[in-house]
Amino acid sequence: MFENKTVAVVVPAYNEEGFVGTVLETMPEIVDRVYVIDDCSTDGTWKEIQRVANRLNRPLVADGGVADDDRFVVPIQHDHNRGVGGAIKTGYVRARDDGMGVTAVMGGDGQMEPSELERIVEPVATGRADYAKGNRFLRDDDHEEMPRFRRIGSAALTLLTNIASGYWQIGDPQMGYTAISNETLRTVDIEEMYEFYGYCNDLLIRLSAADRRVVDVPTSARYGDETSHISYTTYIPRVSLMLLRMFLWRLAVKRDTPAQKLRSGLYLGGALLTLVGTLASVFRRSPTVLFVALCGAFGVVLGMVTDVLLDRKRNTPDDR
Repeated sequence: MFENKTVAVVVPAYNEEGFVGTVLETMPEIVDRVYVIDDCSTDGTWKEIQRVANRLNRPLVADGGVADDDRFVVPIQHDHNRGVGGAIKTGYVRARDDGMGVTAVMGGDGQMEPSELERIVEPVATGRADYAKGNRFLRDDDHEEMPRFRRIGSAALTLLTNIASGYWQIGDPQMGYTAISNETLRTVDIEEMYEFYGYCNDLLIRLSAADRRVVDVPTSARYGDETSHISYTTYIPRVSLMLLRMFLWRLAVKRDTPAQKLRSGLYLGGALLTLVGTLASVFRRSPTVLFVALCGAFGVVLGMVTDVLLDRKRNTPDDR
């Protein structure tokens, strides 16, 4: 436990033989339960999970066995591959239904430092945030080992995710080292969370629509012999389309206040004027057409400014 809150960790694993066992064995003392999900691996990941889980659960065995509710490590195996988001969703639902106070996510590839878990959990356990996430760019030393192409890609995805989610004070949205409160898991429609690698971006947009507070926590990352399962030829277009779809969804559902209605109107109206002006310029070049396109672009910028102000208000301590 931590700050009188039970702490669970969801460990998604796909073909992580040789790594996932170490992740389970190095869980910090604050962890009460681990949900490790084998996402239909094709190597020895499931056997490794079972072997380590049996060893870690053995001290709990008494009077002929240990009940599911008493296990430290709860192994779960998917019968078909659902993606990392699908594996995390399975763990989230189990942790939510088991009433775990704070649920963290730690990858099965060993890239996340177990010693940093307490700092990830702390903002949620103390009520300072509903969702906390790691950020490898808050300290210079944390991203020195990161490949350059990852840094460039992360910067682009950060901007797109800021726009789509309305969280303008966070960065490194692809960092999966996170913690979320049980109340938030019950508030957000977690069963609908995206199951591909863009799950973390999708979740941020859902959290924004639910008006949840999100904070960044400085974290590091290790890069070793693990293999990335991301195919960038499918990842980039899929995530881009998902961000656009969820951005439009947020603008449609989050219109509770005059400021939010203004934000949505500026974004959508500005984008429409920009599109009309740009298309019209193909057939007719005139000051009027240019003025329409510029007005549209100005509307989009004003929409962003309004979104930034709404984000600052949401994160003001006395806002609630």
